[in-house]
Amino acid sequence: MAPAIQVNRLTKTFGKRGKEIRALDDVALTIERGEMVALIGASGSGKSTLIRHLICLTAADCVDGCCGVTILGEPVQTAGRVARNVARTRTRVGVVFQQFNLVSRLSLLTNVLLGALGRIPAWRGWLGWFTREEKLRAMEALQWVGIADRATQRASTLSGGQQQRAAIARALVQQAEVILADEPIASLDPESARRVMENLARVNSENGITVVVSLHQVDFAIRFCPRTIALRDGRVIYDGPSQALTRDFLKELYGAASEDLILPGTIEDLETGTPDRKPARPQRPSEIYATA
Repeated sequence: MAPAIQVNRLTKTFGKRGKEIRALDDVALTIERGEMVALIGASGSGKSTLIRHLICLTAADCVDGCCGVTILGEPVQTAGRVARNVARTRTRVGVVFQQFNLVSRLSLLTNVLLGALGRIPAWRGWLGWFTREEKLRAMEALQWVGIADRATQRASTLSGGQQQRAAIARALVQQAEVILADEPIASLDPESARRVMENLARVNSENGITVVVSLHQVDFAIRFCPRTIALRDGRVIYDGPSQALTRDFLKELYGAASEDLILPGTIEDLETGTPDRKPARPQRPSEIYATA
């Protein structure tokens, strides 16, 4: 079976000739199906740029025929050109953005139902017509992330953490096989961040969905992701077990910039075995949809 993600010699430069900035520099990596992987690095290291290339929001430089990205065995871009069937592959990839990307005037339930758009006839999507089965599936996804009681609320009334959990529920309704999360906890308080990461970890462990999450906080990578890929100046400088990311090793990788990636005391707590809080496991709804 093909890997979930295959990246070969990916390079991307921005700016005018003579003043180019290389955001990605000959990046190569493989992520197998069912893995949960963290992308770490300081601001400007290339994390978000890499994720944008994985979903073809940006095309890479045309280096040679070997440069490209393959998702679930399907080429999505090669040598600077986006594949013709990329839309089909995108339906298998859920994306959780830092900015939440919910429609603020719509209800939480309707926002989650939008995940089904790639799998229903276009005319039903335009009319916003969803079947009872689809609504029940959306309610189950909301219950799974612990916010089913908010189903009828406008998205604009939800907290940042609740909106990110809604984005995860939307990916479940989408039936995504890969979830790419771009700095999903960057603007959240620690408790909301923990809940979002717990939900992503459950998506991975219980549903077998491949999860790639870019993080600015190394302690969350160590706590939730068995594998970490570290970027600096657009290059992969480490790819291995997250548990190897000690404070001293991070200083070797990033120098003084490593302090921006570490919350005070967090790595020491993990190294000394401070127990994690277990993810909440909400029970299945009892006719929740009937009251939504």
